[in-house]
Amino acid sequence: MLEGLDQRTASIYTPIHSPLTQVEGRLRSLCRTEVPSLEPLLDYALAGGGKRIRPAMTLLAADFYPHDPENPILMAVAVELLHLATLIHDDTVDDADLRRGKATVSNLWGKDVAVLFGDYIFASSATFVCDTENVRVIRRFAETIMELASGQLSEYFNAYNPRQARDQYQERIYRKTASLFRTATETGAVLGGAAEAQIQALSGYGYNIGMAFQMVDDLLDVRGDAAELGKPVGSDLLQGVLTLPTIMLLERYPENNPIEALFRDRSQDGKVQQTLDMIYNSSILTDCYAVVRGYCERATSSLDILPDCPARRSLLELSDYIWERTR
Repeated sequence: MLEGLDQRTASIYTPIHSPLTQVEGRLRSLCRTEVPSLEPLLDYALAGGGKRIRPAMTLLAADFYPHDPENPILMAVAVELLHLATLIHDDTVDDADLRRGKATVSNLWGKDVAVLFGDYIFASSATFVCDTENVRVIRRFAETIMELASGQLSEYFNAYNPRQARDQYQERIYRKTASLFRTATETGAVLGGAAEAQIQALSGYGYNIGMAFQMVDDLLDVRGDAAELGKPVGSDLLQGVLTLPTIMLLERYPENNPIEALFRDRSQDGKVQQTLDMIYNSSILTDCYAVVRGYCERATSSLDILPDCPARRSLLELSDYIWERTR
């Protein structure tokens, strides 16, 4: 199993202990390459830690019915590599120095290397998907790459634009985050031999969990601890990115908020703290939690048609775990 997991996460992953250990082994085996210049990059990137939530969801979604474990393991590796590639590219676009308190690839090796290395990881992920020889899964994976890229482009082109509606935000976070969660569970179900109704149920679970996960991250950006986040509180605002709490603030105070002034003159970084104070002194955080809770409840409801088994219980527990990150 993975090193450094907290007891709660390790318990959730109990039904997939063996295949998840194999996933980790295959990820580490990528560090042995015929291109020596890649080895330090791969060692650094693949030792980045994390809870491996997305590959775990792939394996849990596959675990409802008897199946050959090989293809879900391949898919889980691909899902994690795709996630890693998007992080490398995102950090490069954002000029981020740190990720989880650790220097980014672009910080250490420069932007040119980071872009090319991210491309290498993208391509590596595709080879694992192709090895499943499942056309439906391969197509969904390709669609996911398109969605991830379009979500990131949407965020880029709408930076410092205060005129963004909540439905635009939801579409953006689906594309840049929830689409990969959906793909993790949908493809796991396909490769695990589930019937179509169960595949759609698990796809819905992944979608709703992915939406909740991103909203929790957005909430932590306004109310978290800088040391734990590995970046300053309010970083999204500093980068011109509107999230659920700041969109709610704009909805409630369209004529009297500091966000528009900050976006017009980015040197007024004191407006960030003013924005955070307005959020703290309102019901916005409580209302955001309610939205997150709604997504988590829809995720768990989608599992109603699935048989009771350890994988189902772990997915239910995972929903609670993601919700509790907000508290």
